[in-house]
Amino acid sequence: MLNPRWGQQRLPGRALALLGLLAFFLFLPGRASTPPFDRDEPRYMEATAQMLESGNFVDVRFQDKPRYLQPAGIYWLEAASVAATGTLKSRAVWAYRLPSLLAMTAAVVLTAWMGATLFGPMAGLGAGLLLMVSVLVTAENRMGTIDSTLLLSVLLAQAGLLRALCDREAARPTPLSTALLYWGAIGCGLMLKGPVILIPSLATLLCLAVVERNFSLWRRLRPAWGWLVSLAILLPWCIAIGVVSHGEFFRRAVGTNFLGKVASGQQAHGLPPGYHLLVFLIAFWPGSFFAAAALPAVWKSRKLLPVKYLLCWIIPHWVVFEAIATKLPHYVLPTYPAIAILTAGMLAQGAPVWAGWPRAVWARLALGAYGVLWTIAGVALALAGPVLLWKLEHVVSPAALILAGGSLPLIALSVVFISRSELRKAVLTSAACAMLLYTGLFLVVVPHLQSIWLAPRLTALVAAHQPCAQTEVSSVSFSEPSLVFLMGGKVHLEGPEDAARRMLGNEACAMALVDVQKSEAFLATLGPARSRVRTYGSVTGVNYSNGHHLTISLYGFDR
Repeated sequence: MLNPRWGQQRLPGRALALLGLLAFFLFLPGRASTPPFDRDEPRYMEATAQMLESGNFVDVRFQDKPRYLQPAGIYWLEAASVAATGTLKSRAVWAYRLPSLLAMTAAVVLTAWMGATLFGPMAGLGAGLLLMVSVLVTAENRMGTIDSTLLLSVLLAQAGLLRALCDREAARPTPLSTALLYWGAIGCGLMLKGPVILIPSLATLLCLAVVERNFSLWRRLRPAWGWLVSLAILLPWCIAIGVVSHGEFFRRAVGTNFLGKVASGQQAHGLPPGYHLLVFLIAFWPGSFFAAAALPAVWKSRKLLPVKYLLCWIIPHWVVFEAIATKLPHYVLPTYPAIAILTAGMLAQGAPVWAGWPRAVWARLALGAYGVLWTIAGVALALAGPVLLWKLEHVVSPAALILAGGSLPLIALSVVFISRSELRKAVLTSAACAMLLYTGLFLVVVPHLQSIWLAPRLTALVAAHQPCAQTEVSSVSFSEPSLVFLMGGKVHLEGPEDAARRMLGNEACAMALVDVQKSEAFLATLGPARSRVRTYGSVTGVNYSNGHHLTISLYGFDR
């Protein structure tokens, strides 16, 4: 049975601060040393840099093309970070990732606060820990994209909703600040990713009202005027971009991007329902097994208000994103804090909850099979570092081997604890394993995978041999956004014939990056002038976005 004093429990501020510091330092490794991740992250980075260079904070652009996918919120946050750190000219990637770092750190703290409010301090710390060490959170917080900041907006709206719920159960009035928090968070979410924020924030509230047949919680949030707060945050920019783009932004962002993802799989990401459930094993690892193990206890407690609230948060959002055609793992990220809280809440109840864990034979077999897959996933993550370095770089890294050697015993110990139904010990052991894995992965492995980081190496090659301060560079075979960003936006992505003609038109200050497979077409277009062209070095590696192996040479005229 859950604690009847739910809603009256709090985590001490010192505990929340320590958890926030732990999350902050866990999220730091690799932030500055890892190049931009293709393809989305450098698009945000380059568009932000161009926003600062041009002074146009309304019309978002990537090179000379409008980027009409979502509102400008994330670009403003990254622009503020870059401007505050003075890193615009150096194109330092860590500055663009700073909003994600701070947002995800705050998300962990908010998750712990909400978990403590619903299930007690131990559950709060457990929820924050499960969210903090999950694979998807580890990846998303290190990228300068929308998802970490959107997650924080979702949690702020849910925090407002939870405060109103606690007020209702305590029969006290809900202050104006709670309604402002709720609607203000929705407004910020709208500025980040448009109507996506409405799914977790409004669906939770409406689903709970329908399940309880009680709409008093909705009235406590002042919907009569609250939506105007959200609109006040969003509307000024909407009017400005509508005028500047002559309505084109809304046609593309809503008609093509948002509705297009619902109807068809965009960017080769069309997958059938069930995808997010399958990916959950890895995306929420190591918490995925414990979430599955908690299902019998969740079912047993389903009529209790804290559990109903969390299920109304999780289920509508999950169903919507399983139903739409386009699927990416981070689409269900807004449900992860609720899953972490629900899992930690069940674990915090102790032995009585797990007395029949689970009772049915088929359920035991299913959970056992899931546990085997969970163990395989953990072993794969532990071995990923040394295996990648060997396969891609042909290097045996003692540091990577030591980290893998330290992780594997922790996975084994977690399995032992699970077999004894000592799940809380297994959570702590597997979380420690995850922290060790992620720290090693981003400090020892990822920065040293030189064969996949083509953009930094190509940028360095051009910088070493460019003949002019304003050299015109064409890239024929590698058109990833990371190259555009690292080259300061000054690169032409075009075919071999156009690159050759550009060089012929500017022999003194033009160069071209051409893969060996397209070099003959490039040289043939140069005609007699090819005799005066030389290569200034080559870069060999793998474009991990499409799996193509490339050998790219830098061509220029003799000088």
